[in-house]
Amino acid sequence: MTDQNSPQHRIDEGMEVTLHFTLKLEDGTVVDSTRDKAPATFQVGDGNLPPGFEHPMKGMSAGESATFEITPEHAFGQHNPQNIQRLKRDDFGEEALEIGTVMSFADPGGGELPGVISAIEGNQVDVDFNHPLAGRTLTFEVEVLDVKPATTH
Repeated sequence: MTDQNSPQHRIDEGMEVTLHFTLKLEDGTVVDSTRDKAPATFQVGDGNLPPGFEHPMKGMSAGESATFEITPEHAFGQHNPQNIQRLKRDDFGEEALEIGTVMSFADPGGGELPGVISAIEGNQVDVDFNHPLAGRTLTFEVEVLDVKPATTH
């Protein structure tokens, strides 16, 4: 229940937002959506959403819906040819390789980095470490369900 006298909270820094979203490619293909599951909750600026997704929602309040076009620069970046690494086939051991296969690699910091096999030529294997949505303009549809001050735990 919201008190009719209290101001309605709007999306901004320090707010916790609960929303439904649908993320689509240029051709309308749905990449991700909360429509068939629980809504997403995040705190503005917590890093769960790229800033390019948070920024257009600023000022929205519960009950509002909107559709935004997010350019690659504000989503997952442009496709960078330098993020494609050529590795030796021998580096993969006996593993069966297919173009389009997503594999996990160790990054220099010891974390995991997903890579997609993009080409296989003889003893050379090209692995693309770009985000799968790099270079794509995305349509971001949101329905804001709740906006409230974030509580610190």
